Amino acid sequence: MEYTVQKLAHISGVSPRTLRYYDEIGILKPARINSSGYRIYGHKEVDRLQQILFYRELGINLEDINKIISAPSFDEVTALQEHRGKLLEKRDQLNSLIANVNKTIESKERSNIMSDKEKFEGFKTNLIKENEEKYGKEIRQKYGDNAANESNKKLKDMTQEEYDEVNRLATEVIETLEAAFETGNSGGELAQKTADLHRQWLCLYWHQYTKEAHAALAQMYVDDERFAVYYDKGQPGRAEFLRDAILIYTGQNK
Repeated sequence: MEYTVQKLAHISGVSPRTLRYYDEIGILKPARINSSGYRIYGHKEVDRLQQILFYRELGINLEDINKIISAPSFDEVTALQEHRGKLLEKRDQLNSLIANVNKTIESKERSNIMSDKEKFEGFKTNLIKENEEKYGKEIRQKYGDNAANESNKKLKDMTQEEYDEVNRLATEVIETLEAAFETGNSGGELAQKTADLHRQWLCLYWHQYTKEAHAALAQMYVDDERFAVYYDKGQPGRAEFLRDAILIYTGQNK
């Protein structure tokens, strides 16, 4: 079966404009151009489009998708199995939220008492899943499975007061870091206050705190672009500044 841009757009739900854009950037080229100048897509291109859409659904950008599906080692069956696993995880997350909403509705309609912990169980479960997807591999490699699992368990078992404190401290760390960065002194009072707030925030997640682990995490904030972007936020150098402040705070700046 062969498809023009319009026909492929119709069956896939992707706009003709998007298909033309995919051709322009080289991620999905048509099988051929017919005598009338129309792009023609065959079975191979339909399968490739399906893979692109699967990866897009997982939040992966087009540049990375192109690298993945164009790699010589790319295997469609393996990719589909991985997609299925990710979709099942998403389903579990949604089921958790649905169950949480159902409990809340029931508690409102029947005046049942729903604990604060129950109210936020689904959100915490989703946060754990998101953290695992974004940073799990690096964290487990650096600190081991036991430490990562303990941290996840600690988050899941948090009371609402502890959960609120985590969010409050996270905000205060950023606000204090912004002010400290303006001083330019990573060993100054504000910078060291930032490092201490960061320690307090970590201790709500970590099963056991050590200065060495704190310093190693601060270094990862600089080495890993995802963390650096979070802490820099329009002020390049803040991740490095935080790293330096924490190294001084922990006595690891040797």
